[in-house]
Amino acid sequence: MEYYKFILAPFIGALIGWITNYLAVKMLFYPRRPVNILGWKLQGVFPKRQQELASNLGTLVERELISHEDIQNVINDPRFRERLRNILSEYIHNLLSRKLNSVHPVLGSILSSRVADSLQSRLHRESEKILPQLLQRVAEELEHTLDFKEVVRSKVESFSMDKLEEILYTIMRKEFRFIEIIGAVLGFVIGILQALFFFFA
Repeated sequence: MEYYKFILAPFIGALIGWITNYLAVKMLFYPRRPVNILGWKLQGVFPKRQQELASNLGTLVERELISHEDIQNVINDPRFRERLRNILSEYIHNLLSRKLNSVHPVLGSILSSRVADSLQSRLHRESEKILPQLLQRVAEELEHTLDFKEVVRSKVESFSMDKLEEILYTIMRKEFRFIEIIGAVLGFVIGILQALFFFFA
């Protein structure tokens, strides 16, 4: 009996399983353009459905990942407002120092301890009053002008297929490799089962 056929069967099955899954992964991206084969159009899944993918991804990002409520939460966060106050206070201080020195260096040094401190304190108090309203206005403007779904959709649609393939491989390289390996493993197991069936049959 030719036992080598039964020994080779699992390895041939593994090779076929790996090649099949490897081609299946590649056909997610290739062919880029529709190819007619006996009246049947063949095109990669992602090239064919890039617009649909872009639209669905935009909806997913807006619904599940980031929304205008998230922006509102950041703006209303006391830590964010405190950092903004510190930045504004530093900006006012630097602005007054430059302005007084630009009028006259000597005048700036004389008045810096009195006028500058007084102006800075006054401006700081005024900024404290208008800051909440200003932040609320900014949040409202962002809500009206920034459409997360549309931004993501247009970005993904504008990607070249090479870029989209690069991004997806960066994210799912391990998963694609697993698909190839599991194809080889299943092919190997099926090869063993076939060998056993023919051996005992």
